[in-house]
Amino acid sequence: MAIDVRDLTKTFGANRVVDRVSFRIEPGELVALLGPSGGGKSTVLRMIAGLETPDAGSVWLHGKDATYARVQDRAIGFVFQHYALFRHMTVRQNIAFGLDVRKRPKAEIERTVGELLDLMQLEGLGDRYPTQLSGGQRQRVALARALAPKPDLLLLDEPFGALDAKVRLELREWIRRLHKERGLTGVFVTHDQEEAMDLAGRVIVLHRGKVEQIGKPEEIYDKPATEFVASFVGSINVLSGKVKDGQASLGSLAVHAPPGTGNGASVRAFVRPYDVELSAHPPSSKRALFEASSPPSGTAASPVATGLIERMSRVGGVVKMELRLADGQPLSVEIAKDRAQELGLVEGDRVLVNLKDAKVFVQDYAI
Repeated sequence: MAIDVRDLTKTFGANRVVDRVSFRIEPGELVALLGPSGGGKSTVLRMIAGLETPDAGSVWLHGKDATYARVQDRAIGFVFQHYALFRHMTVRQNIAFGLDVRKRPKAEIERTVGELLDLMQLEGLGDRYPTQLSGGQRQRVALARALAPKPDLLLLDEPFGALDAKVRLELREWIRRLHKERGLTGVFVTHDQEEAMDLAGRVIVLHRGKVEQIGKPEEIYDKPATEFVASFVGSINVLSGKVKDGQASLGSLAVHAPPGTGNGASVRAFVRPYDVELSAHPPSSKRALFEASSPPSGTAASPVATGLIERMSRVGGVVKMELRLADGQPLSVEIAKDRAQELGLVEGDRVLVNLKDAKVFVQDYAI
């Protein structure tokens, strides 16, 4: 099922929670609506499902205007964060509920429920009640119930939010496998960046009711279109400065300013912790890299600055550090464990710091 969302707008009281949101989802895509709480994600999802009516704009399903279509006419499966299972019904009855409402033949209902119990690895649990299940099992029952009527579109609203980390990882694998096996079009709401980047083929970033960026996970991460996306997605250092003679001066560091940026322009450079390079000695032959003609925006404009390692911690194969630059600015750094061992770094050491890459924004727009 293809989904076209066109200029959707929704206001609650004086608060415009969705502001002219537009996007298209192709058949078979799995797309994440990512953003902070209150950004409008769930409201957009509910308008696609028909659980909310937009003040303006439209929702098109299968190439037809479905803005005011009844929920039951949209061929949609919806999974809520808190399961919404019927406590007085068994697992088998919960899964069969949508089929019973549609008055499907008894043999079809039994066959479908049996297939879904097997698919979700809930064999032997069909006669239990929701209170007798774990959180992960209950969410799998909710997924099975949504899939039972064979919907063309699966919508999930923070489906893993109430679960612990291990169960969330397991259910992400379930969703990934279901999407691959069934070819369903899926849209899920999350504020968890890792969840969105891991599961979705494309990510729609929403903030204050507006679309900030739409793209593949790697595009969202590596090429943020706005300052909000750069700061919201992933760990980031933010360095402020001014432009002079083609260089964005960021205290004791500098990067090449975007071409055409005038002297005195204010800039903010967003630097991933892994895009900071550390060395115990000055680079021997790197200056030629910085003297190339028309260097890319965000590449280093000066070889090194000096930093003091205030804190170090190891997480798996990565060593995380908190540095204090000579000008007083803090800087988060991530380097490979082997590199840290090679340099022999410990807390209290002084190191030379170089920026390998940065995303530079001038006056609220990206260059």
